[in-house]
Amino acid sequence: MSEAVIELVDVVAGYGSEAVLEDLNLSIWRGQITALLGGSGSGKSTLLRTIVGLQPPLSGTVRLLGEDVQKLDDRERRALMVRTGMLFQYGALFGSSTIMDNVALPLRQHTTLPEAVIVEMVRMKLALVGLDDLESRLPADVSGGQRKRVALARAAILDPEIIFCDEPSAGLDPVVAAGLDDVLRRFQRLFGMSMLVVTHELESIKMLADRVVMLDEGRVLAVGTVGELSDSPIQEVHDFFHRVPPPMGGDHDTVLQRMGVEADEGA
Repeated sequence: MSEAVIELVDVVAGYGSEAVLEDLNLSIWRGQITALLGGSGSGKSTLLRTIVGLQPPLSGTVRLLGEDVQKLDDRERRALMVRTGMLFQYGALFGSSTIMDNVALPLRQHTTLPEAVIVEMVRMKLALVGLDDLESRLPADVSGGQRKRVALARAAILDPEIIFCDEPSAGLDPVVAAGLDDVLRRFQRLFGMSMLVVTHELESIKMLADRVVMLDEGRVLAVGTVGELSDSPIQEVHDFFHRVPPPMGGDHDTVLQRMGVEADEGA
């Protein structure tokens, strides 16, 4: 088994005294793309915030790249964050800055490299995502799919060990989404990056995921490869991977709602 880039040991996480996630024991392995699934309220957003140290666990231990996040001082935490990248759901680009300046931002903030070197590094990353001719444009001047690629180039500009991707295909048509999935997989293969990808898109999961973690009501419902979860004896897991429609009627949450196909992210 390869080295774990993320380790959760007996983690309880939430807000104030209210637990959203309970008794989580989970490892995310280096060099793999791990897909994180779960419906609204399952705890996906809480889990991401806890892993990167934006909120402390109520109990238990969270290790990111071998470091106990809660034991780091501010300087150590900043150094750790430089080793990670984040692809936000809607890109989070600065609208008044060019694509060149958006991608260059982490280099200018965290390194003392000469500007000529920074420009060349940005151009190399933009070429890898197929946008080497758009560096002087503003984010509003390119398509939604292109903005996601710009955001990926920025997330990867410091060659991080792990990239967190929050719903990377959200709002994209299937063809554009498949192109972004291909770029994510290419980055993982070229640079050996680990990735934790929050997504509900079944086709993306099949294309990207080396491993899948499915959350349900604050607990890990299932962990395994796409093939293993497709054959899962757990009804909710099996139905998601085989696109089985939910039963009609009733007041309880449907299977698809619980798996997040129709529900908005709200954890």
